[in-house]
Amino acid sequence: MRSANLLNDFAFKYVFGEDCKEANDALKSLLTVFLERKVNKVVVKNSEIVKDYSKMKSPRLDLLVEFDDQTTVDLEMQLRQTKDNLPIRFSYYLARLHGSQELEGKYYGELKETIVLVFFNVNLIDNNRMCNTFTLRNEEGLSFVEESQDRMKLRTVEMAKLDLNKPLKDMNEQEKMIYYFLNCHKGMDDSKIKVMIEKDGVIQMLEKRVETISDDGWKKIIEDFQKLHENEERMERQLELEEAQKAKEEARKVLQEANKLKQEANKQVEEAEKKFEDANRRVADANKQVEEANKQTELETKRADVAEKQIQDMILRLSSTMDVKAMAILLNMSVDEIKKYI
Repeated sequence: MRSANLLNDFAFKYVFGEDCKEANDALKSLLTVFLERKVNKVVVKNSEIVKDYSKMKSPRLDLLVEFDDQTTVDLEMQLRQTKDNLPIRFSYYLARLHGSQELEGKYYGELKETIVLVFFNVNLIDNNRMCNTFTLRNEEGLSFVEESQDRMKLRTVEMAKLDLNKPLKDMNEQEKMIYYFLNCHKGMDDSKIKVMIEKDGVIQMLEKRVETISDDGWKKIIEDFQKLHENEERMERQLELEEAQKAKEEARKVLQEANKLKQEANKQVEEAEKKFEDANRRVADANKQVEEANKQTELETKRADVAEKQIQDMILRLSSTMDVKAMAILLNMSVDEIKKYI
């Protein structure tokens, strides 16, 4: 059993992305099988193996290729689930890749097709299809643009859905290639791989590319692979720390704002309590004034009653010696007022 394993994204990129005719032919076969379209010519835009691990914050595209009609395809070999949300990550890759086209001085209708083709070794999509194509559609499946003009596509291949026990004669081209990806490290020790190598031209082509990876070369690939994923894990931890620090800072700001609002609320409560006390004091003063006014009114009423009684007594005494008119003149009152007391 040999060492080389196509599930390693460095080996994947080497087999399909090296700048040579054999790798280019293998790449065209891969794209023909999984995009289900005839591929006559492709150019690898990033054929170098990734070596710089110090600047990995930008998305790293495994293998970026361009067709002769300028269709752009990003091929990704995703071995494992990560802390990143994989559907969101590859949606971002698609949007980023599509938006990188130079459009100055052109119409939007001149945008070229962009495809992200991802090989997953995990199950993400809740259906029985190994291959799924996603485009811009509404809840009922209606396409936002005409199908012929749909220029953004995400094509997923979930290798874990392959039935490894399925007879070779019943497998289609996609299933055969996925089986080879999953088991190529076994070489001729695997009976299905052996038959495919002997009879399938596409698999023969892939096998020749895999055979070029020596044990020493594979060790180097594994070392690079480990360095890359160690760096990715460091970046994930760094991003987690940054997110935690950002959340902490946001929480501190929220707490400060809450304390500020609390202080303002306390101040408003104090002012309201002071106004309430002032209002109570004014009400008490007003009640006191009303009470004093009532007392004064009562006193004046008593005085008026006394005066009234005195006038009545005087009129009664005078009535024995004087007539009404004389009393009216003497007391400076009208006759009618005098009569009320007699």
